[in-house]
Amino acid sequence: MPKIAAFPKAFMQALCKDGSMKLSQWIELGSGLGIDGLEWYAGFLEMEKEENWRLFRKMVEDKGMVIPMMCCSPDFTHPDKAFREKEIQKQRSWIEMTDELGGKYCRVLSGQYRPELSEEEGIKLAKDCIEACLPYAKSLGITLIIENHYKDDFWEYPEFAQKRAVFTKLVNSINHPNFGVNYDPSNAFLAGEDPLDLLYDVSERVLTMHASDRFLKYGTIEDLRKEERGATGYAERLSHGEVGKGLNDYDAIFTELKRVGFDNWISIEDGVDGMDQLARSVAFLKKKIAQYWHE
Repeated sequence: MPKIAAFPKAFMQALCKDGSMKLSQWIELGSGLGIDGLEWYAGFLEMEKEENWRLFRKMVEDKGMVIPMMCCSPDFTHPDKAFREKEIQKQRSWIEMTDELGGKYCRVLSGQYRPELSEEEGIKLAKDCIEACLPYAKSLGITLIIENHYKDDFWEYPEFAQKRAVFTKLVNSINHPNFGVNYDPSNAFLAGEDPLDLLYDVSERVLTMHASDRFLKYGTIEDLRKEERGATGYAERLSHGEVGKGLNDYDAIFTELKRVGFDNWISIEDGVDGMDQLARSVAFLKKKIAQYWHE
């Protein structure tokens, strides 16, 4: 039966930039949700000191939870080889961090969609870099999960493998027992695509999932795609919201995941409008999981 984790989407600025929130506060808030784990982010300010890693693991475990997944954003599509080597080293350190925290899944991405990059070049660069990280991941019992991502908060360009066709090609080019997919249905909308089409392409490779919902505050997804290429950060017309209330068809998603035998972590990216919203998302997912995994 899938387990539920949560990611502090609403508190990223406070935890990663200005330090106005401490991880102990997020752990305390998360422990009140009745969930199994907290997804971690490599860029939390307090994670800069390695001596903190085991401390935070203990704090989470003392609350009856675990840290199953690590969210990080390697940029493997840079044309400069020295830059890519640094990104590989960063990814290896994040793999180590995941292991120290007791996690089993560490995210990878393809990198930024730089205008000069051809599809063939980008896939090769991302594939080579991911494969360079896999032996170390395997040695620590960590699985690398690639997300169909939209855009890291601090990147200039969107994700190289944002489009379903490119993402599927990249995933299919890497055949390794310690590699799979972190499926985020909401991100497919930002590529102007149907998240179910993507899921049907990669469902056999899905190992973890981000549960979120998205709302367009104005305009259309086509408008979003036209204006956002080359803009730093997330789109202003885009809103995260309560899971089960937005554009995603969770019945269809869970039907397919159940069909392929998915039985793993679902991490909620929600709570931008407060912890009450996050609690409602937890309740929605618990109900749906019980419905589809207890039939």
